[in-house]
Amino acid sequence: MSRGADFSYSPLLPTGADLTEYRLVTDEGVDVVEGPGGRRFLTVDPAALTQLTAEAMHDIAHYLRPAHLAQLRSIIDDPKASPNDRFVALDLLRNANIAAGGVLPMCQDTGTAIVMGKRGRHVLTDGTDEAAIALGVYQAYTRLNLRYSQLAPITMWDEKNTGTNLPAQIELYAEDPGGQPDAYKFLFMAKGGGSANKSYLYQETKALLNPQRMMQFLDEKLRLIGTSACPPYHLAVVVGGTSAEHALKTAKLASAKYLDNLPTSGTMLAHGFRDLELEAAVLELTRDFGIGAQFGGRYFCHDVRVIRLPRHGASCPVAIAVSCSADRQAVAKITPSGVWLERLETDPARYLPDVDLDESPVVNIDLNRPMAEIRAELSKYPVKTRLSLTGPLVVARDIAHAKIAERLDAGQPMPDYMRDHAVYYAGPAKTPEGYASGSFGPTTAGRMDSYVEKFQAAGGSMVMLAKGNRSKQVTDACQTHGGFYLGSIGGPAARLAQDCIRHVEVLEFPELGMEAVWKIEVEDFPAFIVVDDKGNDFFAEVTKPVLGIGRR
Repeated sequence: MSRGADFSYSPLLPTGADLTEYRLVTDEGVDVVEGPGGRRFLTVDPAALTQLTAEAMHDIAHYLRPAHLAQLRSIIDDPKASPNDRFVALDLLRNANIAAGGVLPMCQDTGTAIVMGKRGRHVLTDGTDEAAIALGVYQAYTRLNLRYSQLAPITMWDEKNTGTNLPAQIELYAEDPGGQPDAYKFLFMAKGGGSANKSYLYQETKALLNPQRMMQFLDEKLRLIGTSACPPYHLAVVVGGTSAEHALKTAKLASAKYLDNLPTSGTMLAHGFRDLELEAAVLELTRDFGIGAQFGGRYFCHDVRVIRLPRHGASCPVAIAVSCSADRQAVAKITPSGVWLERLETDPARYLPDVDLDESPVVNIDLNRPMAEIRAELSKYPVKTRLSLTGPLVVARDIAHAKIAERLDAGQPMPDYMRDHAVYYAGPAKTPEGYASGSFGPTTAGRMDSYVEKFQAAGGSMVMLAKGNRSKQVTDACQTHGGFYLGSIGGPAARLAQDCIRHVEVLEFPELGMEAVWKIEVEDFPAFIVVDDKGNDFFAEVTKPVLGIGRR
């Protein structure tokens, strides 16, 4: 038997220098004590972990990184951007400005709280770190105007909202972060259902590992992400991995820019690295999709990260993940000098343009008119037409649709509110005092696709409003029954609450909380025609892959 190579070691993901700009949260709750052998140990009170977590979850609900905001502004300034690209980017910047006021969170889906910590060997705590961090999540979600989205499984089939947004996903590692034995470093994320649902794992083979096949594969798979997770995206693609779950975890971290300082070439140490050339090629590929920043254009993605990992010779996992327009994450650290949190942008107004960019013609739609008249008006315009909606909307999403479907199956009629009004798929965050509504952006339309044919046949859901692309069964149903699907901009939930939603009341199922059926009054609510009554679907063409392309 031949002798193996000499031992050598590298971390799988050597993350490089930390270039983050931090702000001091507190210098209380940390101390340095002398230990055996002349070693110095950092002690951290549970209260410091709780305070840091609560502050981090507040900041990522309301503030964005300066680099993300600069990318939105660059879309507005790009002469190659489509009018719809610029309109979406401007709306997202306005939304960021409202959210930075600290009252309305930037997105109504305030997400699952995810915390990753790496504790150096000279950091001492009382051993209750996970509970202390969970308490910080609890404090943020119960005290702020955030939404409770976590469901506790009571039985295999029955669930109940926990009413706190707990549990959080907390992962703690015992290692010296960045080689610092007396540091405790963190990544805080709030991951909404829309972008989390667009994480994909593909089990491929060595046959994928050539430039042309890789680009064909990505052309096909990336289009499937669609717009329901609120682009423009920070896209991550990971090729390889010592396991499927490691590939997926790496993709999530890469989408949060946590791995930006990886090496840019591989070695026999078998560490992961970024492929900058492929990143540029994939970004250009997405520019040509035509999907754009939700309604046509170039800006499906802000940027792309491509990471190559080692793999078992019989396996080639490929993981894809995105961070959406609510790009919610921040790093933090606890050191002998105190508790530090990444400095996010608290003055996003400086990224707004000096003049209003209202390039696209807008069609005003009066939702106070009878449904037949609303549909007749919409029928005059092609897909991609920009609309401004004013009047009443009914709000219903997953659980409400299931309950209405049960009624129809039992021979009961479609509720009048679903016949008389357009239906908006959404679920609000908590309403701040003095506001008509909490953050109230659209949810993913595709989850309601299976109900559309049944509902339209019964006279309901003739005009639907949500985010993202839909299946062919929805297009077919709209063509058969004369219905429409209107796309709302995914992301600017705070702006919609402040500027467009004038009144909110519960119509039915109040026990469902944010999943109740609501009636809202809107004014100048932005939307686009995505599916019309003639069988046209804007997304049908842009989601078809282009075969035979090679690496550019």
